[in-house]
Amino acid sequence: MSKSILIVDDEDGIRYSLRGILEDEGFDVSEAESGEAALRHLADEQPDLVFLDIWLPGMDGLAVLEQVKKEWDWLPVVMISGHGNIETAVSAIKKGAFDFIEKPLSLEKVVITAEKAVEFSRLQSENKALRTRIAAEQPAKLTGSSQSIESMREVIGQVAPTDAWVLITGENGTGKEIVARSIHSQSQRSDKPLVAVNCAAIPEELIESELFGHEKGAFTGAEKAQEGKFELADNGTLFLDEIGDMSLKTQAKILRILQEQRFERVGGRKTINVDVRVIAATNKDLFQEIKNGNFREDLYYRLKVFPLEVPPLRDRAGDIPMLIGEFITRLTRQHGFKALTFTDQALNILTGYSWPGNVRELKNFVERMLIMFGGKEVGPENLPPEIANGPRNENAGQEQLPLPEGEIDFKKARADFEAQFLETKLREYKGNVSKLAEAVGLERSSLYRKLKTYEIQVD
Repeated sequence: MSKSILIVDDEDGIRYSLRGILEDEGFDVSEAESGEAALRHLADEQPDLVFLDIWLPGMDGLAVLEQVKKEWDWLPVVMISGHGNIETAVSAIKKGAFDFIEKPLSLEKVVITAEKAVEFSRLQSENKALRTRIAAEQPAKLTGSSQSIESMREVIGQVAPTDAWVLITGENGTGKEIVARSIHSQSQRSDKPLVAVNCAAIPEELIESELFGHEKGAFTGAEKAQEGKFELADNGTLFLDEIGDMSLKTQAKILRILQEQRFERVGGRKTINVDVRVIAATNKDLFQEIKNGNFREDLYYRLKVFPLEVPPLRDRAGDIPMLIGEFITRLTRQHGFKALTFTDQALNILTGYSWPGNVRELKNFVERMLIMFGGKEVGPENLPPEIANGPRNENAGQEQLPLPEGEIDFKKARADFEAQFLETKLREYKGNVSKLAEAVGLERSSLYRKLKTYEIQVD
């Protein structure tokens, strides 16, 4: 995306000189000869930086600065003056100016200040984007050692470093968001934002504004210009969740923008160019939706560069004990719950349950158990009736944790599970015992003793 600057000065020569310096450095430059003209310009479109003269006819620079900070507090403003003094500079900084430079302007000072201010503006945008990232408290990794999860990890490792677009399908609650985050975290864009859009949660009349942004006054209630999700995801990844719930009208606009990677904000005229990798997800059968006339076939094939299907939990029942351990560790750390344990009989029931709500249902169940039985041991009698007597999973025996034959000792069963859990997590953390200790909430010395007891090799 190009870097844009607005120069506000009543002297033609100063504007001309600054334009020449900054355009040579690759900036897009706009001009305003008064504070009033500057505010009108900003009402239509916002640059990445404003150079603002203090001494202006009519509305002076400090008054303009106050208005800018009131309307667009994220926008960096560099004050310039030929009559500068310490008091004026301090006043400008207190009012929110990014920096203060004096005339005659030094070419080097102008360029360095502009670069720093634009970088500050970029960081502001990325910080804003952080708040929109999907499930930020969740780790960007898949938990489990089943064949289906191991295969998915391998496939993610192959597609993530590329810029290929990915279409993730799967039932509700299977972890499509985690797959998207895992792809992004292993991509070459991992240091840039991952911006999520839940297409099913945004009202139809607002989705264009959410995606493309809007200018001030574009519609009732648009009191300020606002960046859209495409702008926030520039050079990063845009995650379009529940893509199958978009209207045909929005699908048409999305298709054009995905193809061209440029758009205009709602109510705007300026074309904005972006570089965005798209990951889409849906729980719907999009091919059937196409047949029913609810989804565009051209958009389907544009998104489906690399398809990934997340298996339901019932197809990887052997991962359930490991997922339970993961959720117990995470939730006790996040909320201060006391940890709990499940008897082997309770684990067998949980592994045999069909989990129609998939991983999301399992996580909610673990949190419920921690609230009710934190610090205790949970047996079959403590399980909710809908789970203890609920639909059973026909595939539950296909990927179970290996248990010893004959009579099962609970302590040994728990030790076997703990050993497998630690060995799997150690692989995930690439043999880093310190990171594993922090993740599972153990002292490093205690973890070393457990690894030694279970004869788990540490590199």
